[in-house]
Amino acid sequence: MKGKFVTFEGCEGVGKSRQIKLLEEYLSENGVKYFLTREPGGTDVSEQIRKILLDGKNAEMTDRCEALLYAASRAQVVSETILPRLNAGELVFCDRFVDSSFAYQGKARNLGYKFIEEINSFVLECCMPDVTIFLDLSPEQAFLRKGGADMTDRLETSGTDFHRAVYKGYLELAEKYKDRIVKIDASGSKAETHAKIIAALKEKGVI
Repeated sequence: MKGKFVTFEGCEGVGKSRQIKLLEEYLSENGVKYFLTREPGGTDVSEQIRKILLDGKNAEMTDRCEALLYAASRAQVVSETILPRLNAGELVFCDRFVDSSFAYQGKARNLGYKFIEEINSFVLECCMPDVTIFLDLSPEQAFLRKGGADMTDRLETSGTDFHRAVYKGYLELAEKYKDRIVKIDASGSKAETHAKIIAALKEKGVI
């Protein structure tokens, strides 16, 4: 029986890393076996691509190049780790996945959803998430909570209009894929957001 695949999405600074850490603690305490990976990254090859993508020195990178590099990193981690584990019946969590490309490159970079679908066709055909947890918090609120953008991160320094467009892209995806994407209000405390995530995963039959 194929395993469950759960992804986490949201704007920069929304608190995904902290919430994933809290989830890991919860799963470990309750004896739930799982595998966690991230995007871009998760394998040696994908981590090297991640460095190129996020390096603030690569300001001249074109939008299409950016989208293609994300797709390449994704194809590698899916083939090398995610799909084999799902086929073995494991529970797999991923910090970001293809919805990030739809929101960041498709919407905010104005490349269009069709282009993102085409370059991610391998992933879309074989490995779509069963559940996506979308931490819903505007970029203004997220960066305020975070204390500002990381000036060494190429994406974080893309400007307010860019991040607003990313957020709008996520809201459109959440409306389009209501059965898969669960909107979690992340404006409260870390504990409150964590409780909402656990409740959503239980309701979806993941844990």
